Amino acid sequence: MNKKGFTLIELLIVIAIISIIAGAVFVALDPLSRFQDTRDARRYSDASEIVNAIKISQVDNKGKYIDEIKNATNDEIYLVGTCATGATAAGVTDYCDTDPTQTACLDLTQLVTDGYLGVIPVSPDGDGTWTASLSGYTLSKNNKGIITVRACESENTDEIMIVR
Repeated sequence: MNKKGFTLIELLIVIAIISIIAGAVFVALDPLSRFQDTRDARRYSDASEIVNAIKISQVDNKGKYIDEIKNATNDEIYLVGTCATGATAAGVTDYCDTDPTQTACLDLTQLVTDGYLGVIPVSPDGDGTWTASLSGYTLSKNNKGIITVRACESENTDEIMIVR
């Protein structure tokens, strides 16, 4: 009698080969690195969104920044957030690539109420735990009015920074 089919040994060999190939593909794709790249892309996009909202607001208001930015000390780095007066942003120094130089937060909610931002972006968590009160983004302006927004964290790049 002539039976056709696979032997148990042949099936085990095929399963082993498929497992080896799947393992190699999984390692080659490096999912942890892809997740880190995704969070970095989100941080870059959020920082760009904040700068764009500030600049559009400035154009609409004949060159003037909102009061929070106008009153901020030049060349000082503020954490963007709604932390209450007297609250400190100093606890984020373990997480930021470029640490805030001011302990007070810079509240940009006027950009939301004026319609330039839907919400203040909150950085995706890497090492830090970010909330609306401590967003994970910093802002500074120089004496020429140039705005720099940085993401506190970056995972697969040295620093995420938008300057305009």
